[in-house]
Amino acid sequence: MATAAIKGHVATRIIPRNGSMGIVCIKAAQYSSDGRPNLAAYKRGTGGRSSFNGIVATVFGCSGFVGRYVCNKLGKIGTQLILPYRCDFYDVQRLKVCGDLGQVLFTPFDLRDEESIAKAVRYSNVVINLIGRDYETKNFKYNDVHVDGARRIARISREMGVERFIHLSYLNAEENPKPLVLKKPSMFKKSKYWGECAVKEEFPTATIITAADIYGSEDRFVRAFASALRIHSQIMSLYKNGQETVKQPVFVSDVAQGIVNAARDPDTRCQTYQALGPKRYLLAELVDWFYKLMRKDEKWGYRRIDMKYDLFMPIKVALVNAASPAYPFGNLHWESLEREATSDVPLSGVPTLEDLGVTLTHMEDQVPWELKPFRAHQYYMDRVGEFPKPDPPKTC
Repeated sequence: MATAAIKGHVATRIIPRNGSMGIVCIKAAQYSSDGRPNLAAYKRGTGGRSSFNGIVATVFGCSGFVGRYVCNKLGKIGTQLILPYRCDFYDVQRLKVCGDLGQVLFTPFDLRDEESIAKAVRYSNVVINLIGRDYETKNFKYNDVHVDGARRIARISREMGVERFIHLSYLNAEENPKPLVLKKPSMFKKSKYWGECAVKEEFPTATIITAADIYGSEDRFVRAFASALRIHSQIMSLYKNGQETVKQPVFVSDVAQGIVNAARDPDTRCQTYQALGPKRYLLAELVDWFYKLMRKDEKWGYRRIDMKYDLFMPIKVALVNAASPAYPFGNLHWESLEREATSDVPLSGVPTLEDLGVTLTHMEDQVPWELKPFRAHQYYMDRVGEFPKPDPPKTC
């Protein structure tokens, strides 16, 4: 195992060395003032997945959309990873290749089991919480995950002597959000806000990253619009026809890089960072551009209307949720539509990913690749230049 055990005045740690397992003995002088091993003394190698950079990170939510990117970037710089999971192990085993032999460890846990959480963070100096829910289930409501779960992880991390805690939240989280599509305030937004407050209470030096809509491979933003369930009869319905919603989506790799940079920079303690893309767009412009990239423009029959005139939308949402009570196919449920209708409102004076040294990715450079599998008549072998490149969406 890649864990430290204190025996008298000597710490033993098994770490990979030239592809094999070796034992490194650390003298008493390499302990911190509180008696914990000084992990910086364990640094080995010149960088890369086979090295150790002194960071042992526990990543909660490692198997999720953002978690996979964070684990890859952490492993690339020589971080030893402890990855808690509650799913089938074969769903997370792909993350073994994030680091060399012995660098990536897995441990089963449950969000309500404090002992399993303590076991996961016991030997870490950095804990990253990426756990979140886009929809509620019978076992986990928004408050169970975003508030109680985040509080529990933050509290146990502090009690176990963890040095850094990084929490991923939502940009538009607020205590009393104004309902747009829903008839009452969004519990997703409210629980995300309460979760931030809970983390700050339990771990005062935590770093909070509030993200806008995140896009990338296997996302629930771009692919939600591309889903066949989202559009019917070539009609796309948006809240107020998408003309009053302003979005500033951010690429998932940029968010992951910001989290990694925050973990390596001690000056990010007690700070909140906004994860935003470099440009702001009207939602109507974005969706029109998405369908042009998929070769589903007006000639194909594409039309965009105001959601209040789409009488079939409530029926479709009800049918989708009735057919799959555990997972809403196409991300088609009312909380998702509420977030879709919400404009991204960054706070002035709050630092962003660029302050963490991240070079932001432009949607015009990434989204065409993401939507390529959704093109109409994918089997058709087009000639070079047969389909003109759509103009990029206008910015606000």
